Amino acid sequence: MKSTARIKEWRERSAESLENLLKAFKEKLQSLRFLAAQGKLKNVRELRTIKQDVARLETIIKQKKD
Repeated sequence: MKSTARIKEWRERSAESLENLLKAFKEKLQSLRFLAAQGKLKNVRELRTIKQDVARLETIIKQKKD
C-alpha cells in the first residue's frame, strides 16, 4: 500500500484507533532496533519506514486533538 493511501485511511480513523496503531508501530520499531543491534536485521530500510510512519501518525493524532 502506498503511503498516500495509508495516510488517507489513517485520517478517517478515530483517535483511539490511531493511538492503538501508534503503540503497535512503536513496539515493532523497538523489536527492529534490537534485531539491528544484534546484526540479524535483513532489511535495514524497514527501520526508516517505521520511524516515518510513527511521525506521520503522531502528526495526524495531534491534528485530530486540535
